[in-house]
Amino acid sequence: MRAFLYYSEMESPVGPLTLVASEKGLCRIDYGTLQDVDTKLRNWARKYFLRVEWINDDMPFQTAKEQLKEYFAKERIAFNLEYDLYGTPFQQKVWQSLTHIPLGETRSYKDIAISIQAPKAIRAVGGAINKNPLSIIYPCHRVIGSNGALVGYAGGLDKKEHLLNHEQAKAVSL
Repeated sequence: MRAFLYYSEMESPVGPLTLVASEKGLCRIDYGTLQDVDTKLRNWARKYFLRVEWINDDMPFQTAKEQLKEYFAKERIAFNLEYDLYGTPFQQKVWQSLTHIPLGETRSYKDIAISIQAPKAIRAVGGAINKNPLSIIYPCHRVIGSNGALVGYAGGLDKKEHLLNHEQAKAVSL
């Protein structure tokens, strides 16, 4: 069975983003250009699809790009998109829990583990967050160390800090 995966790039205040979608919805947002993340995307696709046909097309991303631009312009605090997520049930539970962290606030990995009724799974929560395919939309940048330190972020700590400062400024204005 062949899967059709669409991809597109966009510029953002945190640098270029590469978006990937299936016919069902948005699958991934990765930091960097397609050239930067090509190997990562191909490895991900091999894990979940038997055969992939990659299609460069902006059309499937019009709404996602519009909503991301609104987010960066401080005109949007939540996203309303169709998603097609690939991960274990545990990972998906963790990713969904991230959407419950209010704008301008942070939670620790332990807080997330407790919120999904897995208080001893702090490391597993960290692993799931590390695999978050929809950075920004599933706001893993809002997860910090239990001591309040900014730790681990696939896009880099500079991007995490930028997103937190961006959201803090928006939250103050609400």
